Amino acid sequence: MVLKRLDMELSVCKLSKVGDIPLRSSFYFVGRTDEEISLVCETCDVPGEVVAREDGWSAFRIEGVLDFSLVGILSKITGVLADKGIGIFAVSTYNTDYVLVKKENFERAMEALREAGYEIY
Repeated sequence: MVLKRLDMELSVCKLSKVGDIPLRSSFYFVGRTDEEISLVCETCDVPGEVVAREDGWSAFRIEGVLDFSLVGILSKITGVLADKGIGIFAVSTYNTDYVLVKKENFERAMEALREAGYEIY
């Protein structure tokens, strides 16, 4: 399986209203539930007013379009990282999954995944 490193610093935020979503940004994820509005975006695009934020995330994505019938892809990746004591924040799109790792653990995560047989570029 091929993983692609993303060359950007990301932040995970909690917003008070959808109007704060940086719609002109080139990269963001939004999740809205009955309890919260969450935003993942480049740190440079974090809105001025947020309820909470955590900066310092790096990310990679699973390359290609993942068929919905595939099972355990994210589980295997997170298992490799959990065995090394590396926490993650994952988000999914229609096509694939994105895994965020704190910047200070990112290179260690990449090495662990490489050792587990993942191709990384």
